[in-house]
Parts: sequence; structure tokens; C-alpha cells
Amino acid sequence: MLRLSKTLFIALVLLDCTGSVSAQDIYSQYQRKEYFRDGDTLKYRILYPKDMIPDKKYPLVLFLHGAGERGLDNERQLIHGADLFVDENGTPTQDVIVIFPQCPPDIMWTNRVKKQNSEGIWEFWFPLGDSAPWPSLLVNQLVQEFTVSGQVDSRRAYIIGLSMGGIGVLEFLYRWPEKYAAAISVCGGHNPDLVQTYCHVPVWFFHGGMDDVVPSIYSRQVYDVLKKCNVDTRYTFYPYANHNSWDAAFSEPELLKWLFSFEK
Repeated sequence: MLRLSKTLFIALVLLDCTGSVSAQDIYSQYQRKEYFRDGDTLKYRILYPKDMIPDKKYPLVLFLHGAGERGLDNERQLIHGADLFVDENGTPTQDVIVIFPQCPPDIMWTNRVKKQNSEGIWEFWFPLGDSAPWPSLLVNQLVQEFTVSGQVDSRRAYIIGLSMGGIGVLEFLYRWPEKYAAAISVCGGHNPDLVQTYCHVPVWFFHGGMDDVVPSIYSRQVYDVLKKCNVDTRYTFYPYANHNSWDAAFSEPELLKWLFSFEK
């Protein structure tokens, strides 16, 4: 399967005016949707298997994007990771249902706070607050509706996220620990004291050693605790990668095979 790098994604957008295949065409199989609940609107894109069989239940993948992909266009969330599930022609390659929600501007998947210390290094805290931010609540409700819709195999729901979304993955596992069979967290992290709630969920962590946006210590601390209670958990460290460790992570040949090997 050919996966599009961020560079290739941008190049395809620039080539659109020449009549070449555009990024919009490649991701056209990701249907535009909106989910309405309690006066709020969640924009999302959804990809279905190429040839869906009536009455068959399919695995579900939820993908949480990073802070840079927030918006209201219902497009930017596909910049990273969408090509994991389609080929160069935009044809679905995985027999799964994939949901890419878009977080609006000026809010996050979690209540995470940060500040730079005197050495210019970002320090993070992960307060839970009274509840998850409303976009995350809507995402969870949307996933729940799909789970009971008859289209989804509830034993095979998975979650992937990067950066802000990688942090979101770990908080989603804490808040809704029985929902997902396995997870992938790229350049994220969270509070290791919460791990005991989701010890049963294997997580594959990825992080770059030169990450100056989310220091790798925040994912490593969670991994060190989770590995003690879940032998299937993995940690892949790219010593010379910066924050964009998702480029390397999404090129790992065993990534989806590992993810889909688990069920509840």
C-alpha cells in the first residue's frame, strides 16, 4: 500500500490546477458528515470499506488529529493518517470503518495545560476537569452510536491519535476504558497515575527524541507503567525525529497488522 507523506500531500494540492489527481480526489471516499447533539455540532469524515456486505459487522477505527488540524473546514483532519486506509487512487484498502472527527479551533480533545520552564522546555499537566471537553463528549457519543448500529463489531474498536490526539487517545482510554481493543499514541503522553484504569488495553507508543513540542518523557512515563500490566504494549523511539514522528510511525509496516490483531 502506498502511503502519502505530508510533502506528497501538499504537492498533490499544488498540482490540482494542472489536472493531476488532487488530494481532495484521493480523500473523496471519506464522506463529509456532521453530528448534532445538545446544541453542538461535530464535523467528521467517515470511510467505509470498498465492498460492504449487508449485515456484516466491521471493525471501527477512530482517529484523533493534532492541534494543527483543528478547524471548521472538515478537511484538515485528513492531512496526517488518512492515507493509512486508502491507496494512491483513494480506494479504501482496509476492511474497516474509519472516523476522522475535527476538533474546532480554540479547544482540545483534553483539558491539558502547559507552560515553558526557564530552560524553554514545555512542561505539561493533564487535569481531568469536571468532564471532557464537549468535542470529545460528542466523539464518544458518535462512536457509541456506531457501536450499537449493527454495522460495527464492538469487540474490534480501535483508536489512533497524534500530538494533541495522542494525548487524547490516552485520556479516552481512561474515560471510556471498555470501548477500545487497542490503541496507537504518537508523540502524545498523559498522567501515568491513570494507567491502572486501562491496563487491559495494549498501546503502541511512538515518539521522537528531539521532540520540542511534546517532550518524549510524557509518553515514556505512561508506557513504563502500562508495560508492567500489559505485555503487548510497545514503545518505538526515534532518537533523531522531532515532533513529526508520525511520518515514521505511519510508515511502520506492522502498524495496522498489530492494531487489528487485538479484540476484546
